[in-house]
Amino acid sequence: MAVLQFFPPFSPVVSAKIHAVVLFNICDCYVRRPDQADRVIGTLLGSVSDGVVEIKNSYAVPHNESADQVALDVDYHRNMYLSHLKVNPKEVLVGWFSTGFGVSGGSALIHEFYVKELKEAQSSIPPIHLTVDTRFKNGEASIKGYVSSNLSLGDRPLAAQFQEISLDLRMIEAERVGCMNLDLSSLNILHLSCFCKCNLVDILKTTAVDKLPNDLEGMEASMERLYSLLDEIYKYVDDVVEGRVTPNNDIGRFLADTLASVPRMSTAAFDKVFNDKIQDNLALVYLSSLVKTQLGIAEKLNTAAQIL
Repeated sequence: MAVLQFFPPFSPVVSAKIHAVVLFNICDCYVRRPDQADRVIGTLLGSVSDGVVEIKNSYAVPHNESADQVALDVDYHRNMYLSHLKVNPKEVLVGWFSTGFGVSGGSALIHEFYVKELKEAQSSIPPIHLTVDTRFKNGEASIKGYVSSNLSLGDRPLAAQFQEISLDLRMIEAERVGCMNLDLSSLNILHLSCFCKCNLVDILKTTAVDKLPNDLEGMEASMERLYSLLDEIYKYVDDVVEGRVTPNNDIGRFLADTLASVPRMSTAAFDKVFNDKIQDNLALVYLSSLVKTQLGIAEKLNTAAQIL
């Protein structure tokens, strides 16, 4: 009698972290796709540590797709992968991406190809399948990550089951500042991993900004965000105390550690330290302006001397 068997992934992947540049690249590839293409397919590169896959880079792979089959340009994929390894050997193959809402019918065929690619590379993890809904089917950009498990009847494989995994969006400081200036994301202090939430609808709609804010405008915007986050924290704590929200131990520990990191000092001492720091910064600005003026005068004198 044949037995229905379920094979879990050959190595557990607990979660995945994706860098913002990967999403920007996927959206850019989707905008530049051929007219006859409904979606974009590509390769994900990154690293693995303790069951967490960090997706750092990506590139699109040309393909032809019909109702019952998908044809990838395998040579293009392998040549691109070898080129990336020469530039950054630490970014290895970790999976593949496709645009669209959720897993489609041809995803199992493509996923099987990347499973074989990882086995040939002697990788111990299953490939990650990342989906990015660039059509905003439900009014928002759905970004999800999956790993595949095999379902078979005896020795005969029947299907591949995709299981969703936890997916976090990660930004370095430069990316975070850029997205804030584009009004594409906002920091959420209650998010324990300190990742940014990103609105891909605005990313695709926005192509440029008027100008970057100056120092004063940047400080004003930062203070407004800080006040907004403090109000959000106050509301959350009040809701927990009043019993309107179920307490979260992780958030409680995070807030306790944050408050413990703030130095304890009186208001007068804090004002003195703050004002001294402001005076030091103003002195640096004045000295830099003075040096800039002297260099400008010296350059003009040098130009005049050469003319004479």
